[in-house]
Amino acid sequence: MIQIPEFIRKATSFVRAQDGTIDPDDTLRIIVEWEGVKASSRLINAGKRPQAVNEMVLFKGAWHYTEAAKFYGEGYSMLSQYGGTIGNPELIGGYDDHLHYRLQTAEGYFTVYNMVLLSPNSDDCTLIGFSSCKRFTGEIRLADGHFEIVLNGEGLVIEPGESWELEQLVILPGGQREELLEYYAGLIAANHPPLLVASVPNGWCSWYWFGPQVTEEDIYRNLNVIGQTVPKLQYIQIDDGYQAYMGDWLTPGRSFGNMQGLCRQIRASGSEPAIWVAPFIAERNSSLLRDHPDWFVQDAQDGGPLASDTISFGGWRNGPWYMLDGTHPEARGYLRHVFKTMREEWGCRYFKLDANIWGALPGGLRYNRQATKTEAYRLGMQAVFEGAGSDSFLLGCNAPMWPSLGTVHGMRVTGDIDRNWPTFASLAAECFCRNWQHQRLWINDPDCIVLENRFPEADAEQAVATGIEPVTEQEFQFHMAYIVASGGMVLSGDDLTSMSADNAAILRKAVAANHAAARFEDDRFRIGIIKETDRQLICLFNWENDPISLSVQLDEPGRIVDYWNGEDYGEHLQQFTLEELAPRSARVLEFTPLSLNRED
Repeated sequence: MIQIPEFIRKATSFVRAQDGTIDPDDTLRIIVEWEGVKASSRLINAGKRPQAVNEMVLFKGAWHYTEAAKFYGEGYSMLSQYGGTIGNPELIGGYDDHLHYRLQTAEGYFTVYNMVLLSPNSDDCTLIGFSSCKRFTGEIRLADGHFEIVLNGEGLVIEPGESWELEQLVILPGGQREELLEYYAGLIAANHPPLLVASVPNGWCSWYWFGPQVTEEDIYRNLNVIGQTVPKLQYIQIDDGYQAYMGDWLTPGRSFGNMQGLCRQIRASGSEPAIWVAPFIAERNSSLLRDHPDWFVQDAQDGGPLASDTISFGGWRNGPWYMLDGTHPEARGYLRHVFKTMREEWGCRYFKLDANIWGALPGGLRYNRQATKTEAYRLGMQAVFEGAGSDSFLLGCNAPMWPSLGTVHGMRVTGDIDRNWPTFASLAAECFCRNWQHQRLWINDPDCIVLENRFPEADAEQAVATGIEPVTEQEFQFHMAYIVASGGMVLSGDDLTSMSADNAAILRKAVAANHAAARFEDDRFRIGIIKETDRQLICLFNWENDPISLSVQLDEPGRIVDYWNGEDYGEHLQQFTLEELAPRSARVLEFTPLSLNRED
């Protein structure tokens, strides 16, 4: 029988009001009921007056974790992840929830969202996490010797006699990292059944070569090449740049003509159209904002639509953005209309949903004053799903992580790719921390595979002048191995019309991978194993600036060859050692048991 840790059993529970004080009348009661490792909670107003709830502190107390304790913590945003130690936390993702998105934090604590893995060593981890996110956002606050586990009440009012069902919490003490995460994923899936797909999508993405300046001709030129070179790149992802204004998704911009005709041509070629949409935002010049300002989150000061830069980050292009209100019935009707039109008239069944976090930011006034930011977001996502239809694929991007559970088929789990070593290394770390989510919560999207420098070696002077250092062959090998080890979607981010024959061959091998995520022996992410029915893929990574040697224990004797080029490393009995793995490089090795190579 699993024992609940003593630091949880001895913790206290209480409610904080909006001014930070603890419920003075002691009439707000948090009731916690345990079933094994799962804690179900509810809040009851036993008093005679309504009360505004700022925070529901499920557990507050002392623990044995000191500032030297290692941890991994999720961010509220897809772009935010945290690691390091309690005394010296480090940003893993590209953007800090507090500095970038301006989410409030509690003084004296380091705050992570919804789950934390405390790991003094890889075989003795404790996982604390919320396994549901239907209404309230969970925060886990870390400090030297003490902690808080909190649900954000967002100032909502609970009436006398009213009871709120709170989010389920899970405590998994004393286990191995991968096993704890796998078990935790199953508990989350029980509360938020994942949207299933028959296969993991592969495709081509316009953004990382053409950006918002992409034209219809760029799409056609690459479409013509795909069928000849990498036909398994099924989806042609038109990633931004096609619309007149952000928010006016059905009105094409100057570089595009008839989107319905373009999508029809993509399908006629044997591929499938995929469209980028940012459903929860609109820019100032959009018809949507001009004609329907009441559909947006409102500014409590002047009553008009609230600009996102007044409460958070304003947006990466054409900002500040304005945030569509998921609780407004006509705003939800608009979302249904947009996606139904793209589905039924354009013939699109794949949607990359970007900037989703702007549908779930705190602040401003919503149509439904008693809805939390999570409820508003999930209502909006339900409208997207209804418009897109049950046979479409929804990919979340720049999204709130736990509020998105059960609302998307796939999820970007990293920041944006760029053609340089720091980005290659950062994205691999971000993704591998979330490998456990792949095929359990959703399909992981590690972002695009890029195999071509923007500036070839002949243009080295131009590269230096622009501050862009060409990626080395070893660094590209690291990036290629990362895509395979992620197990996730494979989307090419290069201009295929100029891709070399060697890189086209690599791309075909990447697409042919089995889409299973590697399991790593520890959080250094140097040795990852993908087990398949008749083989294993051994993924070896050197993150350092000096050569290293890596040894892998084998389950049984077998033959090892290089996944990309077939180089034969021979037969090995119990262990394989790769000597002198070059700096900033990686290898994917295919291991086949000898029992499968020999005739009976």
